[in-house]
This record gives sequence, structure tokens and C-alpha cells, in this order.
Amino acid sequence: MFEPMCDGDEPAVIALWETCGLTRPWNDPASDIALARGRRESDILVHHEGGVPVATVMVGHDGHRAWIYYLATHPDHRHKGFASAAMKAAENWAIARGVPKMHLMVRPGNEGVIAFYEGLGYEDGNILVMQKWLDTGRAALYPGPPERTIE
Repeated sequence: MFEPMCDGDEPAVIALWETCGLTRPWNDPASDIALARGRRESDILVHHEGGVPVATVMVGHDGHRAWIYYLATHPDHRHKGFASAAMKAAENWAIARGVPKMHLMVRPGNEGVIAFYEGLGYEDGNILVMQKWLDTGRAALYPGPPERTIE
């Protein structure tokens, strides 16, 4: 069962995200947790096994659409349905807030993850996500996008 992240879970959740390869130098996971956890517009949902977080999903909304981040299942607990259950919990979180649409981002080349989401009914929204760094300190850590080709 996925529930909002508990006090004291932060070190284990960050370790899980690192184990799953989700962290990046320009996105401090502790800062991401502080910004998202337990708010009306966002939260981090966690599944515990034996008191230890083994699966997570961060969900948030802007009133128009919800977004998924940090979907993680510990490698020792994969293929048990936790990722699908996390997505269902995030969708239910958004539905409970009246948000009509869910979005997520997948890094290019991550075909296994794309196939997972397609299996849950997600599709390419034909959207280019653009960004601008407002925190120049974090921007300095970002390697920049891959070379873009226009066909």
C-alpha cells in the first residue's frame, strides 16, 4: 500500500532513488523532497516492506495537469507489481484533487520504461518540454541537452 512519505524516511528514500539511478547532480533529492512532501499540490507516496521504503512515486499538480516524478522500485523488489501500484496510487491522488490529466517525462533511449508506461495506457503526447534554469548554481551542474537534430 502506498502512503505519504513518513518522517524519518528521507535517507532511505534518497538511497532508493540513488540505487535506481534517478538522481542527478543538478537535482538535489533532499531539496526535491522538501519542496514536494506533504503539500496540497504535491506529495511523495511510499510503499514499505518490513518498515523500509522499497517503492516511491512523487506526484504533483498545477491545477490543469498532474506530473509523475521519482517512480522507483528497489531492484530486489521489481516484478512484484509495485511500479504499477505506485502509478495507480498517483493517479488516484490526482483524481481525488479533480485533476483531469497525468503527464510524465522519460529520458530518451529509456525504451524499457517507455514500454512500461505504454502498457499502463500512457502515450507520447507529442510535446517538447523546454526549460530555463533559475538557480544558476544548479545550472552549472547540468551538462546540457544532447545535440538536437531537426529532420
